[in-house]
Amino acid sequence: MDKFKCKYRVLLLVAFLIAAVLVTGCGGQKTADNKPAGSEKLKVAFVYVGPVGDAGWSYAHDQARKYLEKEMPNVETTFVESVPEGADAERVLTELAMKGNKVIFATSFGYMDYVQKVAQKFPDVVFMHCSGFKTAKNVGTYFGRMYQARYLSGIAAGKQTQGNVIGYVAAFPIPEVIRGINAFTLGVQSVNPNATVKVVWTNTWYNPAAEKDAAKSLLDAGADVIAMHQDTPGPMQAAEEKGKFAISYNTDMRSFAPKAILTGPVWNWGPYYVKVVKAVADKSWKSEQYWGSMSENIVDLAPYGPMIAEDTKALIAKKKESIVKGEWDVFTGPITDQDGQVKVPAGQKMSDKEMLEFNWFVKGVEGKISK
Repeated sequence: MDKFKCKYRVLLLVAFLIAAVLVTGCGGQKTADNKPAGSEKLKVAFVYVGPVGDAGWSYAHDQARKYLEKEMPNVETTFVESVPEGADAERVLTELAMKGNKVIFATSFGYMDYVQKVAQKFPDVVFMHCSGFKTAKNVGTYFGRMYQARYLSGIAAGKQTQGNVIGYVAAFPIPEVIRGINAFTLGVQSVNPNATVKVVWTNTWYNPAAEKDAAKSLLDAGADVIAMHQDTPGPMQAAEEKGKFAISYNTDMRSFAPKAILTGPVWNWGPYYVKVVKAVADKSWKSEQYWGSMSENIVDLAPYGPMIAEDTKALIAKKKESIVKGEWDVFTGPITDQDGQVKVPAGQKMSDKEMLEFNWFVKGVEGKISK
């Protein structure tokens, strides 16, 4: 009888354990890692060409990444910094897609062809390429009309210069950079027709020493205001060290050169990133080429330094209002090139396609577009 009872108890214990396993496995309330079903966060990744500590381009995107996480708690983000615009970009993009990221923001122009290549292999991943022009079913492009803020910052520089020579430290001779130089110069000349903008190319996005040295060469050549299309405050610091002025870029850089910086065009990517990720999450996302304006607040001007006169602020505010209202835009004729040839007749406005293919300088720019 005791043996029978013992076997009976063993059988009961085995039955209980089997039942427990079945309840746990079939209940549908838990995943393998004990997380509630459906609780997995949407994974979003960012690829940066420079370090997040550059205080400029990559820093602005990373601040927007943090904004996205704050606004959308159901989103989990990651980033890879200092990714060269070469074959390594393909590897990084592939790895991020394989790790389950459903949205990948590639934030530099040179990633364009690699984004296209990797996107073909991962049709269920949305790729967003910043500043490019190639799209696909799962690839969109995005940028802001930074030329609008560039023009306004040109007004500040044109009013501030005493020697009528303004230096511009520029990264690469691509349409984005050329467009910005032209817009800035038009802003300068709108208030100071005698001023010229002298351009020096660095052929780098991120090289603090090279950027600063380029600014020094412009200051030595007589520039008393330095503008830039670079990713670090180096040119601004060079201007302050010489007792001159500067127009920053990407972010509010006043803390790096408070005595020099007049203002500067800035990016505000955060709200746009939230908009894109929400669209992916609710399955309403569609490929497009987004080019946001000042009216959408994706681009703006940084706060003014104390050296900016009130009449200059008023001039800028009036012009900004006309841009925001859509009453006027920067590349409205008449506009002539360096050789005096009319490129945009009076009363006409450049098309987006023409602006995106800029390969010539406006009157007032000193420098050549290297090939």
